[in-house]
Amino acid sequence: MISKMFRNLLTVALGLGFVFVVVACAAYVMNPATQPGKAPVISHAYSIERGRYGDVLKVYIQADDPDNDMFRIATVVEQSGVGRYPTDWVYLKAGNTGHFSGYLKWNTYSPNASRLAEWTWITIKVSVFDKPGRESNVVVFPFEFVSEVIKNPSPPSPFDQGNVPMLGNITVDLYDPTQRSSGFWWYD
Repeated sequence: MISKMFRNLLTVALGLGFVFVVVACAAYVMNPATQPGKAPVISHAYSIERGRYGDVLKVYIQADDPDNDMFRIATVVEQSGVGRYPTDWVYLKAGNTGHFSGYLKWNTYSPNASRLAEWTWITIKVSVFDKPGRESNVVVFPFEFVSEVIKNPSPPSPFDQGNVPMLGNITVDLYDPTQRSSGFWWYD
């Protein structure tokens, strides 16, 4: 009787050990940090720091990847009084997997906010991911909404060289925290 119970316990223990080893191996293989190669690098970035609500904002970035496998650009927006919005993704075109220089376009008007208060601050964080999931350095752009008309200066080098292409659209819809009546769906 004891030997049958011992045998059953041993079978369960070996089964759990096997499952643990399989899960640990899968986590190791799927972890981008264990993949050979290097992460992309954002070498230059620029955006203005102040503008009116509803204006189009351009976020310029230049990135390189020695492995030639850049895949998508992540944009995360954090807004004072609201919090962090879900990550917005822009997928790169085939010719941009090793090097690109361009801008992300964001129409800051949102159907969720008829207005934003003067001096509303947001933070825009941009990074690039390659196919295995390695993330580049993160560039951070503080931005303040103001009511005055601000003339946008020309972007600095290397973004002032000829026709800089648009890489994609940022599709984050901002909220006016003074107009909300309930919680946001990503916090529920």
